[in-house]
Amino acid sequence: MSSVYEKYQVKPVINASGRMTILGVSTPSDAVVDAVTQGMQHYFEMHDLVEKTGQYIARLLETEAATIVSCASAGIAQSVAAVLAKDDDWLLTHLHETPLTDNEIVLPKGHNVNFGAPVGAMVALGGGRLVEAGYANECSARQLAAAITPHTAAVLYIKSHHCVQKSMLTVSEAAQVAREHQLPLIVDAAAEEDLRCYYQAGADLVIYSGAKALEGPTSGLVIGRQPWVGWVQRQSGGIGRAMKVGKEGILGLACAIEQYLHAQHETGQQMVAKMAPFIEALNQLDGVQARVVWDAAGRDIARAEITFNEAITGLPTGQLLEQLKQGEHAIYFRGYKANSGIVEADVRSVDAQQLMTIFHSIRAVLNKETTA
Repeated sequence: MSSVYEKYQVKPVINASGRMTILGVSTPSDAVVDAVTQGMQHYFEMHDLVEKTGQYIARLLETEAATIVSCASAGIAQSVAAVLAKDDDWLLTHLHETPLTDNEIVLPKGHNVNFGAPVGAMVALGGGRLVEAGYANECSARQLAAAITPHTAAVLYIKSHHCVQKSMLTVSEAAQVAREHQLPLIVDAAAEEDLRCYYQAGADLVIYSGAKALEGPTSGLVIGRQPWVGWVQRQSGGIGRAMKVGKEGILGLACAIEQYLHAQHETGQQMVAKMAPFIEALNQLDGVQARVVWDAAGRDIARAEITFNEAITGLPTGQLLEQLKQGEHAIYFRGYKANSGIVEADVRSVDAQQLMTIFHSIRAVLNKETTA
């Protein structure tokens, strides 16, 4: 029997980019796959399943409430819709045809990013209108508060490596501002690894990807306080219907959360040890320098930063990255700084052998050989 790669004529991937949506995010464990299968092969009263799994996860995480959604992006849209519609039956089903004036969602300007889709698009899907606070490289608690008006419905905070990190207020500071103005704080923590800290810092709704750090199926998790989480759940009868999560996603994510809380996770120092031979080999190539760098958002994740001196390599780094995707395996890096000749290799989803395959492929491209 042919593999799925052969059957559909798609290329195998070596993922040195991290847990990215464009590459399928992560590879769940056998236990999670089994939970997904159990979900697919049985019937449930879906409202009851959503309710009971949410209560179970809330107990695990020691939060007031929790609910599973289809993905983190849907979590943003449904959270915005929840703070606008609340328990209003008319707005639940007529949100987008009802003129709203008090629908401003305030967030730091440096958090208005594109994570594969614009944050603003998710806010608009939920019926909100984005208002930026502060500047691209600075937002204090005072600047956040200055952007709040009588038309503000919520404060939004994006915790992500995509965002500007310098001179930004903390989640705790944003929560204090929200409380002072009697507003809910929504935190998008899609790829974050700590499932409790933002709730404990005062957020009312915290959104996680089920498929990134948690390594579950495509899904999302919203935890927080009542009545806000309950109002997110109500959106299954509103815009959430178009974003519904299946029974397999619900049971798969619930299992993944259980596993995540008890698993031994690879530490940053273990990542450093794994990529040491890879970095050493890269540093033997002309025009290439590699070193260890740490996650910009403060997570315990070490990566290999690779700098290409294009005057020596004779090849624009962007073209190098494209050529590495054309070999027998499509090799993906974090290429946010490729215009400056810098890429990062995220080693969480690769083993030592794959790292050396990446090295040989880089060397082959630079030497104008056929990539392996």
